[in-house]
Amino acid sequence: MKVNGKCHCGGIAYEAIVDPQRVAICHCTDCQALTGSAYRVSVPAASESFHLRRGSPAIYVKTGDSGAGRAQAFCPTCGSPLYTYAADADVVTYGLRVGCIEERRELPPKKQKWCNSALDWSMDIAQLPRRDRE
Repeated sequence: MKVNGKCHCGGIAYEAIVDPQRVAICHCTDCQALTGSAYRVSVPAASESFHLRRGSPAIYVKTGDSGAGRAQAFCPTCGSPLYTYAADADVVTYGLRVGCIEERRELPPKKQKWCNSALDWSMDIAQLPRRDRE
């Protein structure tokens, strides 16, 4: 599936090909801190299918518990997290942040990982009061 992504301010834009069956939620504490939310949702894209169309992201490399470096790309103007990749890998696979993808409604998660770090309240929000707008 071809997707189009951009940051909140529109300064950075990209396109890529993704497999909708590979969308995942990650509950790890790094993803919580990096997104400022309870979890992050991403979908992988092979490097040959990813094309930056506008702008140049800032890169922050986070060293994980395994010792591996994980590059985090974000907009230097608005701060939107855009994608991630293994900083020291020979073959790059981009982990696109689904919230930045225009076609995000067509990319429901298919699995969850790092559930031992999940915030208990994030696992069932169906019964919370809802408003269509505010």
